[in-house]
Amino acid sequence: MKKIMCVLFAAIMIFSLSSCMAGNNRETESTDFRTETQTAETTESITARTTEEENASGTELALITVAGSMEDNPFNHGAWEGLKQYAAEHGVTAGHYQPKETTTASYLQAIAAAVDKNARLIVCPGSLFEDAVSQAQERYPDVKFILIDGVPVKTDESGETRTAVAANTYCIRYAEEQAGFLAGYAAVFEGYTKLGFIGGMKVPAVIRYGYGFVQGADYAAKELGIKNVSIKYNYTGSFEATLETQALAASWYQSGTELIFGCGGAVGSSCMAAAKAADAKVIGVDLDQSELSDTVLTSAMKELRIPVYDAVKAFYEGTFPGGTVQVFDVKNHSIGLTMDNSGFTKFTSEDYERICRVLQDKTVLPELVTDADSAEILPVEMVKIEEIVQ
Repeated sequence: MKKIMCVLFAAIMIFSLSSCMAGNNRETESTDFRTETQTAETTESITARTTEEENASGTELALITVAGSMEDNPFNHGAWEGLKQYAAEHGVTAGHYQPKETTTASYLQAIAAAVDKNARLIVCPGSLFEDAVSQAQERYPDVKFILIDGVPVKTDESGETRTAVAANTYCIRYAEEQAGFLAGYAAVFEGYTKLGFIGGMKVPAVIRYGYGFVQGADYAAKELGIKNVSIKYNYTGSFEATLETQALAASWYQSGTELIFGCGGAVGSSCMAAAKAADAKVIGVDLDQSELSDTVLTSAMKELRIPVYDAVKAFYEGTFPGGTVQVFDVKNHSIGLTMDNSGFTKFTSEDYERICRVLQDKTVLPELVTDADSAEILPVEMVKIEEIVQ
């Protein structure tokens, strides 16, 4: 197993997510995103779909959403916040396009629609865009692309796949396994021993969140001498909120599960609905989801807004970091847990800062085993994992 190499390729000032994610003093930090300029509001409504008529005026900046709508997918929402903030502050037009299907062909159609309407920079959030951006970066060399959670890939004649980041593409990656590790550690430290993980599609970012969650729970169990921690584990296969996912979560709660990490788009919404009925708890993902439900104990977050904002700023300043991949992690304060709005009663800010330092100092790092076929083969000692395959 390879240990995660936390690489910071460029210095970036990051917004304070919580106590161990502090230190950013940017003026944009205090912006109230609920108060938009007319420019950002208007273009948002114009480009909500990919139809020719509704995108007639076009926008300079565009975001192609991953599966799920802007409203119910925290990953889409976080990236969009960075894009529209820059647009609002600088009088630039920005809009988002929602592909009809979760396919490379549909993503390319949405990208083409944005380019046809004069988009100069396009944000594509999610590893599902890897193939689409790999093709689009060559098809549209004068357009800049920001790919989040993925790297463009190419397959040569021999069938070997390699990364292919063109000069007009900038890739933002996160150490989600660290955010998951913190969530699992905090959950066990708080006193939860019957845990669950319900992920969306089995893509690298979701896998890293989940495998980190398992290893964080195991680390806390070893540290505290707790021998009865168990985790039910499942991927739903989509990023949508569904009655099936809600029913699965409800069945887990009914069988004794105390807390579920709902990870992937709107999957968490289904878990929250089940938790509400069972008077149980969930852990949110990507953004602080405490406003969505009082069942949210905390959220495993990654800072999406500011890296996108900074990349757009660099684009307009002529310093766009094309051809590079930047990894954001706990050391540069880009991932962590929400503490201010948490429901913790035992896990304190001091405990959080301590476990953050453990990761920052590389005293322990969760294994990067995204190619593992099952969570049940993770290198844990105290946690019993039961993978539920539907």
